[in-house]
Amino acid sequence: MKSAPGGAVDHAAPAPRSTPEGAPRRQGAREPAARTYARALPIVPVRARGLTIEGADGRRYLDCLSGAGTLALGHNHPVVLEAIRKVLDSGAPLNALDLATPVKDAFLDELLRTLPPGLAARARVRFCGPAGSEAVETAWALARTATGRSGLLTFTGAGRGGTAGVLDAPSANTHDARVARLPYPQDYRCPFGVGGEHGADLASRWTESLLDDAGSWVPLPAGMLVEPVQGEGGVIPAPDSWLRRMRQLTADRSVPLIVDEIQTGVGRTGAFWAVEHSGVTPDVMVLSNAIGGSLPLAVVVYRDDLVTREPGHPADAFPGNQLAMAAGTATLAHVRENALADRAATLGARLLSQLRQLASDFACVGDVRGRGLMIGVELVDPDEEGEPGFTGGPGAVEGVAAASWVPGSGRRPLPAAPELAAAIQRECLRRGLIVGLGGPRASVVQLLPPLTITDEQAAAVLDRLADAVREAARCRGGGTAATP
Repeated sequence: MKSAPGGAVDHAAPAPRSTPEGAPRRQGAREPAARTYARALPIVPVRARGLTIEGADGRRYLDCLSGAGTLALGHNHPVVLEAIRKVLDSGAPLNALDLATPVKDAFLDELLRTLPPGLAARARVRFCGPAGSEAVETAWALARTATGRSGLLTFTGAGRGGTAGVLDAPSANTHDARVARLPYPQDYRCPFGVGGEHGADLASRWTESLLDDAGSWVPLPAGMLVEPVQGEGGVIPAPDSWLRRMRQLTADRSVPLIVDEIQTGVGRTGAFWAVEHSGVTPDVMVLSNAIGGSLPLAVVVYRDDLVTREPGHPADAFPGNQLAMAAGTATLAHVRENALADRAATLGARLLSQLRQLASDFACVGDVRGRGLMIGVELVDPDEEGEPGFTGGPGAVEGVAAASWVPGSGRRPLPAAPELAAAIQRECLRRGLIVGLGGPRASVVQLLPPLTITDEQAAAVLDRLADAVREAARCRGGGTAATP
């Protein structure tokens, strides 16, 4: 500490000036090792606009991570900044707890305007802590209160913090609760080894059997929690017919259907809410990420007759975040008024088609999948045998390259290649492209570009990703060309 005149200690002496270049080193000393993005993406963002981030070193990057999907309009969109400035200039409180405010009223008006009609007409909105995991816990509490039951049905590969960890942790209210995980239908790694409609039908039958078989040791649950597209599970879209079947199974048994739209909402998948692709009306929707316009915000939307009394949870300190509500209102309105969900559907279909060429060119690309601007590229090891225990089906073919996998054919998927996926992420970063990883053993390269991405920017993203795959496959050596 610096001495002031007369020998007194000057507590106001400024600390040594930190430089942006030293931030990663200081972060490593100050924060735990359980850092996710910072370890894989060693950059120090100092400016950002739209799709572009500028690092402290002056390099520019195309950001296809978008704050894990929180940035529907990209970084610092003008309508979002203007909405935030208006609140700051108005002198309004920045945190109003759960009190009614004009900012909250405008947010609710816009949110209700966008909801699926079958839910909007009878919707109630509960604000909770700003994290998605807190919203999942709140939704489960609502379902328990409404049904008097305690269990929850969810699905393998669910990536939400609440389903993967929070819901398994005992607490004062959930010590006797059970979380049962059911097969989630998919083509490439179908749990039944068949994929396609047949695999989805088997998954539905499994769920029905579990619900109705007294010997399954799974009592009728308080709710079923499902992602219309699994994000952290590897960007796996649920078949629309399967989701409709889940709606029917739960409705017939008075089990609330809780749809997790934390990452899929606000136009991401080509509809304003991903559940709309199937025409399903859920009982509860869990919303976060993009609804705050890049700022922390989470809500649970539920049917008005679902809860007879409020669950006895203490009031949260942050449901009144006025800046997040203002930014969220601006984002929701801009996506709606400019039909950005339709734009995501059109551009996403084009990107998927072009990316699937990678599976033809490189046997290490096992699958390309997604919906709208939520896309995953799964990396596999073409030099290894297919996964053990995969039974195949009629017409199964041994020794076929991953690139020629056909959903429902019974051809076995190849083992995941997390090291190769990580290498591709590094090569992307060297080329000025930021991508995420997820899925089985973090072997899926994830693309979540903002809905405002231009055709020119999309072409640049494709070029950089393809070049990164090519370089990583070359360095890996051998077995990279797809079998004709």
